[in-house]
Amino acid sequence: MKIGFVVNDVMTEAPVYTTTRLAMQATNMGHEVWIMGMGDFSYEPDGSLSAHARGAADKNYRSLERYVADIQEPKSDELLSLSEFDVVMLRSDPADDHNEAPWANNAGVAFGQLIASTGVLVVNDPGSLANALSKAYFQHFPEVVRPRTLISRDASQITTFIDDLGGRAVLKPLQGSGGSGVFLVNQKESPNLSQIIEAIARDGYVVTQEYLEAASEGDVRMFVLNGRPLMRNGKYAAFRRKSSSSDIRSNMSAGGKALAVQVTDEMLDLVEVVRPKLVSDGMFLVGLDIVGDKLMEVNVFSPGGLGSCAQLYDENFAVAIIEDLERKVSISSHYPNKMTNLDLAAL
Repeated sequence: MKIGFVVNDVMTEAPVYTTTRLAMQATNMGHEVWIMGMGDFSYEPDGSLSAHARGAADKNYRSLERYVADIQEPKSDELLSLSEFDVVMLRSDPADDHNEAPWANNAGVAFGQLIASTGVLVVNDPGSLANALSKAYFQHFPEVVRPRTLISRDASQITTFIDDLGGRAVLKPLQGSGGSGVFLVNQKESPNLSQIIEAIARDGYVVTQEYLEAASEGDVRMFVLNGRPLMRNGKYAAFRRKSSSSDIRSNMSAGGKALAVQVTDEMLDLVEVVRPKLVSDGMFLVGLDIVGDKLMEVNVFSPGGLGSCAQLYDENFAVAIIEDLERKVSISSHYPNKMTNLDLAAL
């Protein structure tokens, strides 16, 4: 299997990233693996697609650090035809390019769609990813699993909604991820509410959500593969993310700490509710962020934390993900030109 991983920039990849873990695992399983950045694509005059990509020479890596070092060697760079790939996995983080390279996210999705049109399996499905570039995508999931939410730039509407919530709410920008620009406000105690709303609204829409008391214990990141909880050898790929300070953000990038978690029937029921949409949207691998019985966010671009799962449960969940890609490629070979990318992505 020839597999490509699309990241923000090959030179900024780090050993701790989930993408690195997936790429190294695929390499160790004998697959031809290439890493390419959002700015490495070309649409040729003859209509073909190519990309500058980097691969590793070894086939039996034990060190993620060494794998990244080999990938980032200048001599590893090659110009490749993308139609020769079996799978391309889109793994860029929109938040990383939001300020410095706002063009990158749309370009990555657009090239993903072009690659899929050649018959290469692209996951997650790029057509659905185009719809998920803002947090408004989250509002398409069933209301029963979502906290009460207002999306608006009208300060008076936002203030009234916070009143309706009892004066306490979480505010964040419609665009962005990784815990950037997230505020917990208490209208009775916060004289800065107007300034917070103004600051977020300056760059776009403001998402105002009810504050869930269970958030004081952090949230649970659960990996979901083909609409079902990712498991290997009876263990779930899930962990609790808890802030190490009074900061309400439990994201690992915002200083959260990973803890083992007991997956409950409540969590499994939530996954079952959102499964039909994930599958119909071709979402191969996602990260669900769960607080209590509510879904706070669906990370469909580059869910991280697979390394934390491996350390907490002594289990290599990357194997299950690569094996499932092998299964999809096998299915595709039996049905040439018969299945759409959307059909196959989460099958």
